[in-house]
Amino acid sequence: MPAQTRLRDLIRSIRACRTAQDERDLINKECASIRTSFKEEDNESRSRSVAKLLYIHMMGYPAHFGQMECLKLIASPKFADKRIGYLGAMMLLDERQDVHLLITNSMKIDMNHQVQYVIGLALCALGSICSEGMSRDLSGEVEKLLKSSNPYIVRKAALCAMRLIHKVPDLMEIYVPVTRSLLNEKNHGVLLTGVCLVTSMCQSNPDSLSHFRRFVPNLVRMLKNLVMSGYTPEHDVHGISDPFLQVRILRLLCILGKGDKDASEAMNDMLAQVATNTEGGKNVGHAVLYETVLTIMEIMSESGLRVLAINILGRFLSNSDRNVRYVALNTLLKTVNIDHSAVQRHRNTILDCLKENDVSIQRRALELSFALINSNNIRTIMKEIVSFLDKAEPEFKSHICTNILKVAEKYSPSPKWHIDTVLNMLIKAGSHVREDLVSGIVVMISEAEDLHGYSVQKLLLALRDDISQQPLCQVGVWCIGEYGDLLITGQVEDEEPIQVTEDEVLDVLEKVLTTPQSSQITKDYAINAIMKLSIRFSSTLSRIKGLINKYSDHLDMELQQRAVEYVTIFSKHDKMRGGIFERMPTMTSKKDSEGLANDSSLVGGGEGSTDPQPTITIKPKETQEPSLLDLLENDLKPVQPPVPMTTGVGNLLDFLDSTPTTSTVPSTISSDLGGLMDFLNEPTDQPLTTPTTGDIPSITAFEKNGLKIDFIFQRTNTNISINVSASNNTSSPMSDFIFQAAVPKSFDLQMLPPSGNVIPPSNTGLVTQVVYINNPQMQPLRMRLRISYSIEGTSILEQTEVTNFPSELN
Repeated sequence: MPAQTRLRDLIRSIRACRTAQDERDLINKECASIRTSFKEEDNESRSRSVAKLLYIHMMGYPAHFGQMECLKLIASPKFADKRIGYLGAMMLLDERQDVHLLITNSMKIDMNHQVQYVIGLALCALGSICSEGMSRDLSGEVEKLLKSSNPYIVRKAALCAMRLIHKVPDLMEIYVPVTRSLLNEKNHGVLLTGVCLVTSMCQSNPDSLSHFRRFVPNLVRMLKNLVMSGYTPEHDVHGISDPFLQVRILRLLCILGKGDKDASEAMNDMLAQVATNTEGGKNVGHAVLYETVLTIMEIMSESGLRVLAINILGRFLSNSDRNVRYVALNTLLKTVNIDHSAVQRHRNTILDCLKENDVSIQRRALELSFALINSNNIRTIMKEIVSFLDKAEPEFKSHICTNILKVAEKYSPSPKWHIDTVLNMLIKAGSHVREDLVSGIVVMISEAEDLHGYSVQKLLLALRDDISQQPLCQVGVWCIGEYGDLLITGQVEDEEPIQVTEDEVLDVLEKVLTTPQSSQITKDYAINAIMKLSIRFSSTLSRIKGLINKYSDHLDMELQQRAVEYVTIFSKHDKMRGGIFERMPTMTSKKDSEGLANDSSLVGGGEGSTDPQPTITIKPKETQEPSLLDLLENDLKPVQPPVPMTTGVGNLLDFLDSTPTTSTVPSTISSDLGGLMDFLNEPTDQPLTTPTTGDIPSITAFEKNGLKIDFIFQRTNTNISINVSASNNTSSPMSDFIFQAAVPKSFDLQMLPPSGNVIPPSNTGLVTQVVYINNPQMQPLRMRLRISYSIEGTSILEQTEVTNFPSELN
């Protein structure tokens, strides 16, 4: 038999191949040679062949025919053969292969070997390819090795036990008694693996937390020794004593202290020492400080300690390493809801991060900047964000514009500032404003009755300079059509009016109408605006007629139809023209507080439009969506036209598996309860009272961050009445509270308005709301909830699904 190619020579040959076909030919030839060598039953050549086969496997070529050869090498008495055999088993086998059952006995034998490195090989392989059966068969052997006096074996056994528990959580009770001895070891390697094992147990079974919380004083003492100890060469890394062990201990303390006041108090002082005594000049120090911050913010720590943690993140923001700055921004974004005022102190540093060249840092800084905005700092932060809008990446601009509109509407200090900010945003990045938000901007301008002249003058000047941005053109053209006469009369508030003629205004509209840059929707806006000006301008009526008549035979059917209709009005109904095109009444945005609210944050601020829509709106056909009842195919027919929900509700309802039924809330309660009461088979003259529970137990549907929502039930045949009560056990009131619900289509859902939208603090009051559900098919009830509220200036949104309804409701 010719001499086999060595692994080194095979690698050189593969790298020398010029084409993929040459590589495949070489691999096929070598695989044929390896198969031939396997038939020779020579362990020395088998070991070399398996090594080459593993390299071929790493390149993505099939190597399954070497599985049995790996088992033969594992059974070999030589350590070199076992090493290649176990490596091959870990690479070529997994728990889905039946072959791995054959190596269970070999592993058991090797776990009792006298050489520690052979035992280590078996433990590594078991942790890598263990199945449920292998885990149960060999768990006893691993437990024996955990009690060994050899630190090397104990470390390997602890890591293997972690994998076994992950595969079969029931095995955890076997290893719990051993953990105490592991945490009392002096060897840092054993301590590290012991802490990892306990952490894995706590994550796999939360019921074990009460047992392991007894170890908190021991862990705190261990951490103190590491922080306060002097220089130890074997453990020192850039001046930090064993940072790997410190990080693991901090992660375990974070798990044990979460939600437990006593455990948190036991570690508060130690965490303060770690935060103040750890040098942050190197990455190892940053790692320890970062884990310390995460632990402080997760446990029930003191307020002063949380401020210290946020100040550490503030120092990270000034670091020259971009990775450290990104980690700081990401962590601050997670903690801003916990201590909003402490994060506010680093506002200037966060805003400076917007000037970074790194896109990831810009994105995190932008999200954090929006989270920090309140009524006191909106002018400062918004100025920086609008300035950043000029140089932001195109994919950012749509997100920025959407959020600018939201926060400006919520925290605007004055109507003039609001209009200036939105118009400035339109001028800088108008093409990135979603088309569905145009109607919201129009409503905002309509609501500011004292600033109509100011707004239309600003928009006219903007359109003179740039008509390429379609949302800017649509808003500007609509305002000129409505308030163009104010430009001629000079009724401009808080600013020197410009001198403009009727022809100059029509020039701008004609330019928008004729330019190829304008979209179909924008041209529709423009021809409507020109027609409106026919009753606002006096000296250019003939030009307006000519402009409109020119489009009566246009190729575009929409423009042609509008033009023909307007020409007909001029020729046959001219006396009605003034009434048809008179100025629209002031529009108001409608914000629902019942049922499913139209807030874009409810659907993640994604693609669809869920911003507050106007009561009276001008909206192009292309952006109109079907009504909610059509969308849901709902047969619900309220007595009085209900308060319509925005089309963004569909996104919330999609969270359920089937097309659901949502609620429509009557706009009044007093005179229109008849239809609802008929639905419930109750007399209409009964007052609304809190339902009695009878034999149906109540449930807690949601409880988090101090907010608790309870359901109290009453049932009559297929009709279910749910009294929803929300309480607040924090020290601050929860405002803007909105409770939202959706059920599958097989149910009928009606929601009455809530008793209020502010939940008093310290359980001093409740917000209640009555929900009526009809279950004609007697199916198990499930409900998707979304709860939003504001506390201490921070908006919070939660969602959950309730499936634990009492069986008496089915």
